[in-house]
Amino acid sequence: MPSYPGISSEAFKHPLDRQAEQALRSIPGFDIVARKFVEFLYERPQFVYLMGNAIQVGPRQYATIYQIFRECVRDLDIYPEPNLFISQTPVANAYALGQERPAIVLNSGLLDLLSEIELRSVLAHEMGHIKCGHTTLNQMARWVMGLALGLSSATFMISSLVSTGLLLAFYEWLRKAELSADRAALLVTDDLNLAMQTMMNLSGGSTRYAHEMSLEEFARQAERYRELDQDQLNQVYKFLLYNNLSEGVFLTHPFEVERVLYLREWANSEHYRQIRQGNYASAGAEGSVEVQAEPPASTPTPEADALRRQIEELQQEIDRIKRSR
Repeated sequence: MPSYPGISSEAFKHPLDRQAEQALRSIPGFDIVARKFVEFLYERPQFVYLMGNAIQVGPRQYATIYQIFRECVRDLDIYPEPNLFISQTPVANAYALGQERPAIVLNSGLLDLLSEIELRSVLAHEMGHIKCGHTTLNQMARWVMGLALGLSSATFMISSLVSTGLLLAFYEWLRKAELSADRAALLVTDDLNLAMQTMMNLSGGSTRYAHEMSLEEFARQAERYRELDQDQLNQVYKFLLYNNLSEGVFLTHPFEVERVLYLREWANSEHYRQIRQGNYASAGAEGSVEVQAEPPASTPTPEADALRRQIEELQQEIDRIKRSR
């Protein structure tokens, strides 16, 4: 398996993820507040919960998974090494949390559904979140969203448009962050078919009927999904499925077939080939090679512009409320 000593998250971070993150970090004092918020109000309580209600993986506990985990830590040059837990949950899922004391949680349902090489892809994906700093931003973004809604209901001074705009922008960033983590998984496994196979199994895999599943058909399904955009009404439906405004339900992940399309495009790019050859931005290393094969991060996108604009409007309203008291 390939390894990337000293690799920076900037080497593989998706441009849309990067731009949305820059908008978040543009808030004065955001980084300091975010880290303290996550550490004391989320990270530590969750760690205590996992230590009490999950199995901590190590050399003598789930040794095979621990070995795969350690290899992924090495390949993405993750430091400090996260804690790894197995939670007794039938839903096939995994998540990462924390920054000062990072942790990855695998639901037990994953162990029964995926092969060892597919588990490697999942672990590398979650490490991609930690490498990119998504764990801190994710929790802080949720706090800011709660703040916006709380101010709106408590003061009636912030319009519902501002709150709705923030919600849409933040959840759009959460979904784009998944694309960066998918890239991390591909870098570690160096196998596009494996990454797609893992996504297919997470979409609707079955150990009993695995022999009747077709990766080629799943790839064709992804193309048919993209072709649905030719009808503008389908585009509206897609937006509403991601953002159920009437019930306040928002999806945090892109649909698996969309992730397949994004990842396949990147796997065939010069940017990916250059990283595989060792030409990538290094974390804190002088003389590192930065390959610009994608649009520069300075080029604004509608998603990044929307997020930045909504943050500015929220800050103005908060300042106005403070002055009026």
